Amino acid sequence: MAVKELRLPDGERDAGTFAERILREVRTGGRLNDPAVVTVYDVITEGTATFIVMELVEAPTLSQLVAAHGPMPPSQAAAVGEQVLSALRSAHHAGIVHRDVKPGNIMVAAGGRVKLTDFGIAQAVDDPRLTTSGALVGSPAFMAPERVAGGKAVPASDLWSLGAALFFAVEGVVPFERASTAATLHAIMNEVPYLTRVQGPLASAIMGLLAASPEGRITAEQAQGLLSVARSGAAASTPPDGHPTVTQPAPTMPGAAGATALPPTTRSSPVKRRMTVAGAVVVTAALLAAGAVSGYVVGSPSEDDARLATLTRGADGGITFGFDARSGGICGFGRFAEGHRITGENQVDCDEPHDYEVYDSASAVSGPTWNYEEVVPEYPGEEALADYAEQRCETGFYSDAVVAEYQDRPKSKVLSSRAIIPTEGRWTETDEDGEPDGFYWVACVVTHRDGGQLKERVSRYLQ
Repeated sequence: MAVKELRLPDGERDAGTFAERILREVRTGGRLNDPAVVTVYDVITEGTATFIVMELVEAPTLSQLVAAHGPMPPSQAAAVGEQVLSALRSAHHAGIVHRDVKPGNIMVAAGGRVKLTDFGIAQAVDDPRLTTSGALVGSPAFMAPERVAGGKAVPASDLWSLGAALFFAVEGVVPFERASTAATLHAIMNEVPYLTRVQGPLASAIMGLLAASPEGRITAEQAQGLLSVARSGAAASTPPDGHPTVTQPAPTMPGAAGATALPPTTRSSPVKRRMTVAGAVVVTAALLAAGAVSGYVVGSPSEDDARLATLTRGADGGITFGFDARSGGICGFGRFAEGHRITGENQVDCDEPHDYEVYDSASAVSGPTWNYEEVVPEYPGEEALADYAEQRCETGFYSDAVVAEYQDRPKSKVLSSRAIIPTEGRWTETDEDGEPDGFYWVACVVTHRDGGQLKERVSRYLQ
């Protein structure tokens, strides 16, 4: 066991707030039952001194581990993320927001066991007594955008902080930390970090958690699915001393060998993109539902990845549709491949044998999306649209939107996911009267990996 003495700062006003904040750690710990939460056993008061008796965890923090050994291998970082996420889900279920998830509060013991500490500043949703002055509580570099903007902490805020902590774990740098607090907060609100050392499900999880708006962030359940796949995707071992052995592969950047090509363009080094058009209609290539205004690249798929090359749709693209993919939840016959046409006449009930399923679709434009009578949004480019669509489709594929197993095999071994994006011609298309009739949506399609038919429904539409 460990004993923490409650040491109050000078000043009666600060002392009272500090005392209640630490005692909240006791109350919070007592309400949570999760292996990744430090257990609090008792509170002892002797005169003016207060002592907290808690579980002894002899382990370095994630911050210390990375400082000593460098960035973590992806599978180990995913395992850490899974356990922290478990603790957060337990807290959120109890109505508690941690508010200070950061590497310094994540302890990684021998064998990979993880503990999330310092619920001392956690705020129960049903207890508004603290921080009524409007002061921000937490570590600036790991504070979600909505909190920087003055909004209240919500469960999604903890998920954003977890994303920032995992970014640090795999990259070795804090994504938004700058020379001053003001510069750090500005970066959180205006900049987009780039992953260079990871790809696939872990990259999707991290960037999905770092979406700018709480509503646009992936859910805890989606993050759990992605982290689980990332953890099991590669063998990793942790020596008995608890310090992971780091073997860091060379960074894989977009445009490198093995990257998915999108004709007629090729991927270049990631750059920050901002795209606006008249009428303040904002077009983005990041998580647009999150209200972000910058695109990001999360890396290219590995050779055995379930993600297939993105296709462009339109008369000037690689594939044409004879139906409206905005409806989603569509199943039918037809080959999603370069040069093919998918018609609406070949749609079937998803419980019958079929070739494809549209399991997600989303607008690439903020605001009204069915048509634009007064302004045609600027085309953001195939590269930017592909970044957005691939991120969204991969997140959905590794979530519970697609079955975990098909015919008793893991979905990533049997099924494939493909993103579909509009070409510039389809985006700027007009009708016979010259009115805008463009299509601004991306779609996500799941098919059998070997080209065979799907015998039953394998997904549920996300919209």
